[in-house]
Amino acid sequence: MTQRTITTDLIDAAIDGVELLTALPMSTTRHDKLGRPQCRDAKIMIIDDEVKDVESVTRHLKPEGFHNFFVSTDSSSALSDIRRLRPDLVLLATNMPQVSGLEILDVMQFEKMLQPIPTIVLTASNDPEIRRAALQLGASDFLAKPVDPSELLLRVKNVLAVKAYQDHLAEQSEKLEAKVRVRTQELMRSRQEAIHCLARAGEFRDDATGHHVTRVGRYSRILAEELGYAEPKLDLIEHASQLHDVGKIGIPDAILHKPGKLDPDEFDLMRTHCEIGRKIINPQSDEDSIRLANHKLPTHNSSGDRVQHSRTSPVLKLAAVIASTHHEKWDGSGYPAGMSGTQIPLEGRIVAVADVFDALSSSRPYKKAFPVDKCLQILDEGRGSHFDPDVLDAFFRRVDDILAIRSAYDEQAALC
Repeated sequence: MTQRTITTDLIDAAIDGVELLTALPMSTTRHDKLGRPQCRDAKIMIIDDEVKDVESVTRHLKPEGFHNFFVSTDSSSALSDIRRLRPDLVLLATNMPQVSGLEILDVMQFEKMLQPIPTIVLTASNDPEIRRAALQLGASDFLAKPVDPSELLLRVKNVLAVKAYQDHLAEQSEKLEAKVRVRTQELMRSRQEAIHCLARAGEFRDDATGHHVTRVGRYSRILAEELGYAEPKLDLIEHASQLHDVGKIGIPDAILHKPGKLDPDEFDLMRTHCEIGRKIINPQSDEDSIRLANHKLPTHNSSGDRVQHSRTSPVLKLAAVIASTHHEKWDGSGYPAGMSGTQIPLEGRIVAVADVFDALSSSRPYKKAFPVDKCLQILDEGRGSHFDPDVLDAFFRRVDDILAIRSAYDEQAALC
């Protein structure tokens, strides 16, 4: 049987045998004081291969003000019609050729878009198994054929009232979620700005532009991406790594600006910037201090657990770990704790490579910037001693991206 889309104004013609009819355009939906669609403006879809039953339903509802009717007498195309029209209510016959009403319900319960659409089942059967099956498949209510006009009106109005209220709640929830998303983004931007300001405070006497901390963050993100970090972790390490040298706030200018090599006492004082940085970022992390002292910081595989159990924000927790460990060396000759290999958190190993490359390729009070080729040579010479070989391999695989960032900042500095 061919599909028919029928309006109440054309029902009589359908009964007389018209094969295909087109629905009249929908009227503009009116809303009550709460913004909910009025029930009589709701879109009602009737799926039934018996034209006389369709005529009976629409004849009883039309005098009550219902007018947005969409009728499908071909059950094989009913689901596509529901998806296209997104009705507020489906009146669904159970016993139809090709596709039964229960089969349509079975599909609707598993499609997210169709699940909220209520369904009233129309059945001439008194078999309790059919009713039970329909309820299990998500039917909202039942009507026995031939329909009783009063019962039809009450059930339709009740189901539509519930649907309208659910739609209203869903709309309000969506608006609230949108506001929360906007506010969350604003808070994230504020947090990032605060982190960058704190990072620049540590670098200001050594690098007044603050570009060093930004570049190290960008490089660290690239290396983490190459090593398989997921997107949320990429943001985390980019922001956290910018605080790697915040402990320089506690180092005297005479040491930071000394043009020559530091003597042993000065170097010992310089090395304290790692612990100073940790205390600035996360003064509550006593557990981390104990782990550092005992050389028992967990490997990168459990860094998520460290962040999760922190009493501070995840980015500051990770920043504290990075500040403490980015001067550790793969062979155990680094500071402050002399950790080696995978004892050093992966984030610390990543920032070690990013930080050294930027330091080598930048001018400092005690040296000029080295050419790129020499920087890369020095990094490669540190493989397996200073640097984790896997992290260094990731650096060389993405060296073009890293050099592009370096070049962009050089061009920006030339324009200033």
